Amino acid sequence: QAQLVESGGGLVQPGGSLRLSCVASGFTLDVYAIGWFRQAPGKERERVSYISKTSDGITNYADSVKGRFTISRDDAKNTVYLQMDSLKPEDTAVYSCATGYVYVPLVGTPYFSPEDYWGKGTLVTVSS
Repeated sequence: QAQLVESGGGLVQPGGSLRLSCVASGFTLDVYAIGWFRQAPGKERERVSYISKTSDGITNYADSVKGRFTISRDDAKNTVYLQMDSLKPEDTAVYSCATGYVYVPLVGTPYFSPEDYWGKGTLVTVSS
């Protein structure tokens, strides 16, 4: 069965770090870009970061996490990571990954479109 599974969430103190993993099974991840999303209670889902296929070399971060989060991928392991440092209470959310594609328009900035697969998410709680 083709699926994405996230792991690595948990409870961490403000200023701490976590590394989330998004592992694909039943299909090859390297044909996709991957996005990380989060949804806090009572809030809309927010795209946190995305990474293109390795050959395209594009990464992108939401302003709220820029400089603190780092996305990377290991296609040999069918895995994408989200390293989260200097965590803040406002980073508390369920984090999910999704496959998709990065579209590069003739005018404007590239954007990520989630398509095909979503994981169920992993909970990150930042609290003292």
